[in-house]
Amino acid sequence: MYLLGFDIGSSSVKVSLIEGESGNCIASSFYPKQEMKITAHQAGWAEQDPGLWWTNLKMALKDVLNETRVNTENILSIGISYQMHGLVMVDKNLQVLRPSIIWCDSRAASIGDKAFEEIGAQRCLTNLLNSPGNFTASKLKWVKENEPELFEKLYKIMLPGDYIAMKLTGIPQTTVSGLSEGIMWNFKENSLASVLFQQYGFSSDIIPEIVPSFAVQGQLSKKTAAELGLSSKTTISYRAGDQPNNALSLNVLNPGEIATTAGTSGVVYGVSDEIKYDPESRVNTFAHVNHSLENPRLGVLLCINGTGILNAWLKRIIGENLSYEEMNKLATKIPIGSEGISILPFGNGSERVLNNKNISSIFSGINFNIHQKGHLLRAAQEGIVFSFKYGMEIMQNIGIDAKIIRAGKANMFLSPVFRETLAAISGATIELYNTDGSVGAARGAGIGSGFYKNFDEAFNNLTKLDIVEPDISKKAQYEAAYEIWKLQLKKAIS
Repeated sequence: MYLLGFDIGSSSVKVSLIEGESGNCIASSFYPKQEMKITAHQAGWAEQDPGLWWTNLKMALKDVLNETRVNTENILSIGISYQMHGLVMVDKNLQVLRPSIIWCDSRAASIGDKAFEEIGAQRCLTNLLNSPGNFTASKLKWVKENEPELFEKLYKIMLPGDYIAMKLTGIPQTTVSGLSEGIMWNFKENSLASVLFQQYGFSSDIIPEIVPSFAVQGQLSKKTAAELGLSSKTTISYRAGDQPNNALSLNVLNPGEIATTAGTSGVVYGVSDEIKYDPESRVNTFAHVNHSLENPRLGVLLCINGTGILNAWLKRIIGENLSYEEMNKLATKIPIGSEGISILPFGNGSERVLNNKNISSIFSGINFNIHQKGHLLRAAQEGIVFSFKYGMEIMQNIGIDAKIIRAGKANMFLSPVFRETLAAISGATIELYNTDGSVGAARGAGIGSGFYKNFDEAFNNLTKLDIVEPDISKKAQYEAAYEIWKLQLKKAIS
């Protein structure tokens, strides 16, 4: 029996097929091969056409099916991972009303800040665990204020993964985990966030049917099954935002466990069984994939928007003819601290960790007589790690302390400089595994469909590929560079 995982990112859509019995991934593909288009009509805006996600999903799935030639009648179920916080609006015919306002769009930050003040910080934090900030509900309020004719046509709102599930089944649905990431769930009352809905003037009717993260949520419609070349017997049995799903893919499910990722954006995600929130909402608390009222599992999330996107930008600007591997090698030749260069990686919109300020990326300390490509490349990777460290200090203040960090061996974690800097400056041991979001989503489908009896069975072949221990002998050098970096940040946000 086989399981499919769909990972709907903002850069690409990845599809993986795993063999259920062994847990082995037998094929993966992603589209587009270049980064997916993001439209920015104004600075700080970011939109994507949901139709792009569907088109690229079909292309990646076609590759996987052509490569494996499996009997599609034996594909039991599908799991979906998706970019968090995006807003998809559909009318009564389930047609998309406007491009999705995606996770890194910062246009609604002031709307969320105003609601936080008017509702009251304590009431928001104790009920919603967050400021409404720049999350999905605030994005919808922006549409209500600025595009009232579209808002009038609204039938249901969805997150990106909910939209893909709707395309598969024809039925709009969502989850508690998804609603919490949009700041639309009241943890104190275990219900929709009526306090915010009233503040924004929304009816609860716009929310689709709520289903468990792990459950048979529906079957492929006959029309969609024919379009995709799959069987209409195949079910959808799991969905989650990309960061809770990344934690799932690393078997990070219990209090004290930490997952991280460093793709376009970077995340540190810690699990707790207690209500924990940052009073300034610089790190955010959501319902984890295995959260329930009886057995609370909350994910505390630090997100840095400008991580891998900074590395990709440098590749376009100074390393166009270099592979990422070659860029990483150049960075290793430069001493710790990049001989005085500090880079603040905050060039991808407003940053929650900076109280929703958009300070842009800042390069400082450049000397034209000393510094070369390698210095910029190393300084960028160090700057990304230092932004992680800055956020992890906030997490420590609310009781999330990283001793062991798990990550997939991919993206920035392929760089020796990145992973060694993170281990040294955090003091944590880093464990790297053979997994990614689409494989994790496929395993999630196996859990939700009942193919796997429990989480242990689903992850029995998760393989640790590498361990990076903190180099204590270099800790002082890294800390000195971090202090210089923090000084530059203090100047930028003051």
